[in-house]
Amino acid sequence: MLEVSVRHRLGQFLLDAAFNAPAPALVALFGVSGSGKTSLIQAVAGLRRPDEGRIALDGEALFDAASGIDIPAERRRLGYVFQDARLFPHLDVRGNLIYGLRRSRTPTRIGFDDVVALLGLGPLLARRPRGLSGGERQRVALGRALLAQPRMLLLDEPLAALDAPRREEVLPYLERLRDHWQLPMLYVSHQFDEVLRLATHLVLMEQGSVLAAGSLAEMALHPALGRLAGEAAVGAVLDSAVGAVDARTGLASIPAGSGALQLPAGALSPGTPVRLQVLARDVILATEPPRGLSVRNVLEGRVVAVEAGLAGSRRVTVDIGGLRLLAQVTDLAASELGLAPGRPVWVLVKAVSLRAASTGPGLPAA
Repeated sequence: MLEVSVRHRLGQFLLDAAFNAPAPALVALFGVSGSGKTSLIQAVAGLRRPDEGRIALDGEALFDAASGIDIPAERRRLGYVFQDARLFPHLDVRGNLIYGLRRSRTPTRIGFDDVVALLGLGPLLARRPRGLSGGERQRVALGRALLAQPRMLLLDEPLAALDAPRREEVLPYLERLRDHWQLPMLYVSHQFDEVLRLATHLVLMEQGSVLAAGSLAEMALHPALGRLAGEAAVGAVLDSAVGAVDARTGLASIPAGSGALQLPAGALSPGTPVRLQVLARDVILATEPPRGLSVRNVLEGRVVAVEAGLAGSRRVTVDIGGLRLLAQVTDLAASELGLAPGRPVWVLVKAVSLRAASTGPGLPAA
């Protein structure tokens, strides 16, 4: 368990943030630039001393202003990966990795060969940092941090300096780290697509404060997310596994609540773990069983809540047997359909609109 409750003034900016997160988890601090994410992760790392508060990991206080506890950064056993890799230019990749291993003050739990295999570093071991791409340098930085045997990994916008192709290169390796060692991670980002792929727990930040914190599935439906990520990014998130793939139609079926969602299979195969996002803007509601439509996904549900959305719209939460989906409808549609808590509805989602990414063991082998 990571417990954070700090207060710190930086000129005119006040960081006043508190949240608890389970372990192991990949906890993402998400918000626009200037919301206090980096200041908060630096406080956890011991690189910034708050004016007040307490930070604890697994019950051990790393910082407690009231008790005078402030464990130095080098003794907190936390691995830190910055936006820039900060590798030693005079050492090759092997030397940079071994430096991390030599920094360890505890028995080796994460081995050199395991890190090299998991991060795909074998072909790079004899190369110097100046000959690596940005994505390769970040993978080496991750490896060096892991070999120091941290009890938590801190990642401060590690993909911010990379272009889109390099980001896509590194993201699968971060997913592997999350799933392979079950190592707790605290991840700073202002890119929601990264958070959507990686996070298990989400902390929403704005102007130095925590607006909300909880599981990714909970926060994906939170009203504050639309303000921070844009309404186009809001929608339910489901962690599931592919149930079946129809070779004739090319569609994969994914269990969802009391039913299943179909989407183009692509490279998915039965049993593949997936994270699926159903965007609110792609959900259509009906109050009668629909007929004669091209839409592949029709699920029965019941309205849980109807809340004000953007001007002239409503956010409608629907339960489809334990899974909650979100729909955006106009005020007029909500009124004409009589949408209210308890109302039975049918949820329609076009198969081609669903966003899915493989997770866990379904990733390609390292």
